[in-house]
Amino acid sequence: MFKIKHVLLLSFTIIALTIAGCKSQFEKIRLSNDVAKKYQEAMKLYNKKNYSKALILFEDLSQKYRGRAEAEELNYYYALTLYKLRDYTTARYQFKSFADSYPTSKYAEECRYMSAYCYYLDSPRPSLDQENTYKAIDALQLFINFYPKSERAVEAAKYIGILRTKLEDKAYANAKMYYEIGGNGGEASNYRAAVIALKNAQIDYPDIKYAEEMDLLMIKSQYAFAKNSIEDRQEDRYNEAITYANEFVEAHPESKLLKEVNGLKKDSESGIESAKRFIAERLANYEKYKSQVTKEAKRDSTATNTIKTPNR
Repeated sequence: MFKIKHVLLLSFTIIALTIAGCKSQFEKIRLSNDVAKKYQEAMKLYNKKNYSKALILFEDLSQKYRGRAEAEELNYYYALTLYKLRDYTTARYQFKSFADSYPTSKYAEECRYMSAYCYYLDSPRPSLDQENTYKAIDALQLFINFYPKSERAVEAAKYIGILRTKLEDKAYANAKMYYEIGGNGGEASNYRAAVIALKNAQIDYPDIKYAEEMDLLMIKSQYAFAKNSIEDRQEDRYNEAITYANEFVEAHPESKLLKEVNGLKKDSESGIESAKRFIAERLANYEKYKSQVTKEAKRDSTATNTIKTPNR
């Protein structure tokens, strides 16, 4: 038993010393002034997919190789190493820097593409700010403009389509959010904001995949906006909902949502009638009140004159 433990302990010691020796060897190379050997080791580590250590050497070498012929190859692998480590922000900068510095390089097209692709990979989910998504679209389109006949241009166009879909998702979600806020005790203005957001989204994305749902949501938002308005403004606002309903029927004659649309149109027409009755009743009550006030004023005036008239 003791012999087995001794053998195991010895094995672990050898492994630990081996690891320590490897680390020591790497540190010696890292601290060395032999740039050729350091570059050779960096490439060896890169090919072994030990990107973290390779990066340390590439970063050091990028300063020492500045202005030298070997810098082109070095900077290419430096950018690739950052990409492999998923540091897309720094990688895209290095790829673009390479393409700008070496426009005639055999790697220039790849690096310009990779710079744009890193923007694509950094594009966040639809619920977050989409600044990087817009930048990715611009970068990918710029690549297509630079290399319209490249095989990578097809991939770039595909990624632009994916990013545009993400922006469409964001636009639809934002408009829907305004509608839902209005329905959770929010102000009527949120319904109007939903209508505006839906209109803007359809201007920005005329072929948006949510066209039917958005057109329906526009009717619902406008109807809710009218319903939650003061009666004096309801007629115009209900009429706008009716206009949207008519446009929906024209744009989507075979839609499964027509029943709901026609129901909203009918409710809007009923809303107009109710608003008109309310306003008419209010006006009638006001006229009645005015008449009553006038009668009381005349009666008070007659009584006053009677008191002032002396007895004969």
